[in-house]
Amino acid sequence: MLSVLIPTYNYNIVPLVTAVQQQCSDAGIPYEIITLDDASANTAIHTDNKAINQLPNCSYNILPVNIGRSAIRNLLAKKAQNSWMLFLDADTLPTDNNLVKNYLPYLKEEPKVIYGGILYQPEKPAATEILRWVYGKEREALPADKRTENPYISLLTLNFCIHKDVFNTVHFNESIPNLRHEDTLFSYDLSRAKIPVTHINNPVYHLGLESSEVFLKKSEDAVVGLKYLTDHNLLPADYVRIAKAYNSLKKNHLLGAARLWHKVTAGIFKKNIVGKHPNLLIFDLYRLGYFCSLK
Repeated sequence: MLSVLIPTYNYNIVPLVTAVQQQCSDAGIPYEIITLDDASANTAIHTDNKAINQLPNCSYNILPVNIGRSAIRNLLAKKAQNSWMLFLDADTLPTDNNLVKNYLPYLKEEPKVIYGGILYQPEKPAATEILRWVYGKEREALPADKRTENPYISLLTLNFCIHKDVFNTVHFNESIPNLRHEDTLFSYDLSRAKIPVTHINNPVYHLGLESSEVFLKKSEDAVVGLKYLTDHNLLPADYVRIAKAYNSLKKNHLLGAARLWHKVTAGIFKKNIVGKHPNLLIFDLYRLGYFCSLK
């Protein structure tokens, strides 16, 4: 009935797999948990994660070379033996003992996508990791009714169920650069194919908080990835808010002014973004300026 699919890279996923395996067993359903390591450089992680192979219906295998976020998800889906697939990111953990149980009523209906959502732990992290926590709590940890207002763009691919027939129609694009936004393109392709996305309140905790400097760099990479998608007409300019703002500036011949503005403000904005009290409006303005400065 259910294949739980977990891609990982340099992360100990034993606690996650152990928790989900117990939930699947308690639910009394046919299941498998397939984990693939995308050629992690940390060999100590390999040793830890190999314990997964001792758990019932669980497997852990290491890829010989790194293939990236899109390709590893597609490969996991190819290996899945069941009609319903639950994708979980490595740096997540169920918030309670009912993650699997709460998905089951939705797996008896027509093929579609079900997204359970995400939460961040309420305790503030270290000051050096505050940006990722603030951004996640404000922009990602949304209740189902709020996500339903924009069901496709609100889909994050770290905790969702999908029928294999749907995935055979819409899967992750492996031709794009490995620069983030593969989930954005996936959600857009679902919308084009008119695949329904159901939002429910069945979240996992996102545990993988990187430093503010690292998250800022990843955000810059994501802007580069987004520009690639819009430049190559894989995403419409109005699908993502920053791309829509960029397109508006371009139509009004204001890109030159925006580039100059970014050059002047970038240093000041960065100090706030990686500081103890990051402002998300400033973060948005920085990313927009960075988008405009790309050639």
